[in-house]
Amino acid sequence: MATLTRPDAVPPAISRRGATALIAAGYAAIAVGADAAAITTDTSGLQIDSITMPNGFGAGLPAYVVRPAAAGRHPAVIVVNEVFGLHEYIKDICRRLAKAGYVAIAPEFFYRNDPDRKLAQTMDFPFIMKVVGEATNAQVMGDVTTTLDWLRKQAFVAPDRLAITGFCWGGGVTWMAAAQFPQLKAGVAWYGRLAPPKTAAPGAEQRKYPLEVAPDLKAPVLGLYGALDKGIPIDDVAAMQAVLKDAGTRNPAAKRSSIRLYMAADHGFHADYRPSYNEADAKDGWARMLAHFKANGV
Repeated sequence: MATLTRPDAVPPAISRRGATALIAAGYAAIAVGADAAAITTDTSGLQIDSITMPNGFGAGLPAYVVRPAAAGRHPAVIVVNEVFGLHEYIKDICRRLAKAGYVAIAPEFFYRNDPDRKLAQTMDFPFIMKVVGEATNAQVMGDVTTTLDWLRKQAFVAPDRLAITGFCWGGGVTWMAAAQFPQLKAGVAWYGRLAPPKTAAPGAEQRKYPLEVAPDLKAPVLGLYGALDKGIPIDDVAAMQAVLKDAGTRNPAAKRSSIRLYMAADHGFHADYRPSYNEADAKDGWARMLAHFKANGV
């Protein structure tokens, strides 16, 4: 059984009862809990599409899009995946957001180096880390640009009401995007890494992290973190809170940003297919996310 050593994922409890069915349904094999009861959102009243957005690389950037079937322009949320790519949990997040009235789009950020979409099915942890490591910050931000451009051209999107949310790896992406794109009105980062790892692999990309870009936020971010997360120390959370407080004296987006620390939650506490799922904190975080979007015009 593989053990994950970064905060981008959690140690798996592979499957005895019920997990085989979840893996077959498209959940991440390496993280499925033995007794997980993943939430499945029905598709009534929703329009669901798989699209490809031109971005100058191959056939283009694939994405999963869910929106209310009702006519009109709707606010939109970019949903950024975990290290397992665009698997069923992320798709269900999109369906939940669409039920709440949003156009939800989840781009396949790893499609260049995982063209066969193996991430969700594999138990090969080195392969997962290789694919994730090859997704540079510049490349990912380029894909966010492509997604924002696509959203703003759609007749069913309110182009001035755009937000972003992401989980684990996607949580870090959320902070970075909120510091780069003024088109975004709000971001919600679920347990994304805040600071560089203590030790970096040889040849690892020299990239910035949320702690470094927080003073430059262009959209307010709500961070949702677990105090039991061994990969994201509470000291990093405290450091981020201090940076936001200081930056808030000069930057309105930083001033409106905050972090909620759940004392009984671990990494992945929203992921209902994992052993780390914490129902109470997951529901509270979801409600806070929707309130944060609404408070910031999304």
